[in-house]
Amino acid sequence: MPLRCLHPCILALALALMFAWSASCADETAPTSIYGEKGPILRLATGSPGELGLVEALARAYPGPLRVAWYKAGSGAALDMLRAGEVDLVIVHAPAAERHAVEAGWAASRTLVGGNRYYLVGPSDDPAGLDRMDQVTEAFRRIAASRSAFVSRADDSGTHRRELQIWRAAGVEPGGPWYRESGLFMSAGLRRANELGAYFLTDSSTWLTLEEELDRLRVLFDGDPRLVNAYHALIAPRSPAVDLARDFVGHLAGPAGQAVMSDHGRGRHGESLYMAAAAVPDTHAAERNTTEDGE
Repeated sequence: MPLRCLHPCILALALALMFAWSASCADETAPTSIYGEKGPILRLATGSPGELGLVEALARAYPGPLRVAWYKAGSGAALDMLRAGEVDLVIVHAPAAERHAVEAGWAASRTLVGGNRYYLVGPSDDPAGLDRMDQVTEAFRRIAASRSAFVSRADDSGTHRRELQIWRAAGVEPGGPWYRESGLFMSAGLRRANELGAYFLTDSSTWLTLEEELDRLRVLFDGDPRLVNAYHALIAPRSPAVDLARDFVGHLAGPAGQAVMSDHGRGRHGESLYMAAAAVPDTHAAERNTTEDGE
């Protein structure tokens, strides 16, 4: 039946539903932000580096006209977008999944561009006694044995994958009321852990950014090789923008990009939120430690 034959109320409802559906479809593919005002568009997916302003800083330091469309996605979702051809480039921290993507041929040019580290944070009174632990696997076992509240991102992000690797290495299958699967991004997950007075695996960059508002939490474990967090850039080899993506990765790994990486956030927080690639400690050893149990 033609739309003009419908009752006016029904027609209005139908048009409203069509508009809402169209807007929903558009939102699914819309970037979170676009940095730059002119030049070709490069589609980039990443998580915390975008949320904490690093992507914007790197885009603005690029020596030429360029618009970077940032899609907010954890490592698992970002790699899915790369495989589907929805983005040209990703910056991720899921080593085994990255290598698999390159071996399968739908990702290329895996380039170390920088990193940070993970902290195991938790309630100030530390009911599981993590301060006395020497290894992060021991700390995870103590959390499980004491049934202390633990917030998991549970979103297939690089952090979630690292968390699951540590549980496996600790010989623990987490579950039950104490294990809270949030589905939240890093900043929101940290805030949830603070609300609950729960343990949480966070990257150091987000912790440094939010530390002052997290009044119930403190860093309880740091320094284990399993907690090195290296970021790699991967491109889609069959992307129409593959040459631009390669050039941008060269920018990230070059002197200008690395200067941004090693200085981002220093003026506000007193130290950089990230490390340049050369400062990421013993990346290969860290990857062996974090991937021996698989992704």
